[in-house]
Amino acid sequence: MPHNDHPEDASAAPLSAGLLGFLAAMAGATVANLYYAQPLLAHIARSFHVTPGRAGLVPVATQIGYAAGLTLIVPLGDGHERKRLIVTTTALIAVALALVALSPDFVALVAACLFMGLTTTVPQLLVPYTANLAVPARRGRAVGLVMSGLLVGIIVSRALSGFGAFLGWRTIYALAAAAMALCAAAAGHLLPRQPPVEPVAHHALLRSLATLWRQEPVLRFHAFLGAMGFAAFNCFWTPLVFHYAHLFPGHASRMVGITGFIGVAGALAAPLSGRLSERIGVLGVNGAFLLLALVAYLVLWLAGSSLLGVAAGAALLDAGVQGSHISNQTRIYALGAAVRNRLTALYMTFYFVGGALGSYIGTLAWQEAGWAGVCVSGAAFILAAQARLFTGRPGDGARHRATLGIPGASAGRLR
Repeated sequence: MPHNDHPEDASAAPLSAGLLGFLAAMAGATVANLYYAQPLLAHIARSFHVTPGRAGLVPVATQIGYAAGLTLIVPLGDGHERKRLIVTTTALIAVALALVALSPDFVALVAACLFMGLTTTVPQLLVPYTANLAVPARRGRAVGLVMSGLLVGIIVSRALSGFGAFLGWRTIYALAAAAMALCAAAAGHLLPRQPPVEPVAHHALLRSLATLWRQEPVLRFHAFLGAMGFAAFNCFWTPLVFHYAHLFPGHASRMVGITGFIGVAGALAAPLSGRLSERIGVLGVNGAFLLLALVAYLVLWLAGSSLLGVAAGAALLDAGVQGSHISNQTRIYALGAAVRNRLTALYMTFYFVGGALGSYIGTLAWQEAGWAGVCVSGAAFILAAQARLFTGRPGDGARHRATLGIPGASAGRLR
């Protein structure tokens, strides 16, 4: 049965500039919850009298919860009304953040962070929601703008918690809980309904993930590029606080905050990548942004002993990784509206596996070889992505459209 690329309710409510701006702002506000802890770990460790190593369980639990949410929650958007799913999940984030702020002991804190990570998959619900609202000719730039909001949220969250540490880490999370409650209320008022192309049971959605991954080479190709890009991103950001502690003793958190604000400039690459992908193709755009990320690591290696040098390298790295990421998403979302949430779940799961690998390698590289080791490791991830980009380019997956439920083909076994 043929499928329309726009569900009926969504097509009746076109994607206005105001609505697109709200979606971008909401993506940034929700994703920020994943990163508030990084500059606050020392304060959390002192609060609960735990070692820095044990305090590291806070971001680990958050990322584990997020990975679980990508698999369990994000695919629901292909089989259920998306506005309700977004509003409900955002409200649950507010509850989770309140539990973090009120945690009576460290075990409760880790459990609350696990729950918070699970629910903070809202940004990955908003991206396919936006892709479905946008007309095909403007989908790349619409997704790019929402992803700009997401990247700004990631970067600014570190800056806000770094500068706001004097308020206390509990206050930071209490304020975040209030912000999520407001976001849920605003989303309930502003977002148009977006029913699925065809309702699908949850168990069927989860079962179809393996089939989708196995049968779609375009998805696997771009998931690898995305994973290597995010690995390079985290390879820099995770050990940065240790590098700054070496350069600016006693001011590391504040320096991370300054770098974060400067790095926001890199978010401008997202809409640019979307527009260029529509005009000249995603593969060439992807290669250009990966090259920019490689140049960023050269800058970081040569000028990494100064705040200005690190900030310039951070902005270039953010732009390169984000531009490549948008190029990846532009191509996989062209596979069709019926499976966009599942495409997002699979792509982002692999993306965050790469990010976790980059965090681990970056920290290990700093410990064993200092800043030069970090830069070499990050550049190696970019080179791996470039090698894959130029040695293997899959087709558009047209032969799989009947089985994947792509618009214009009959429904298949993923239904």
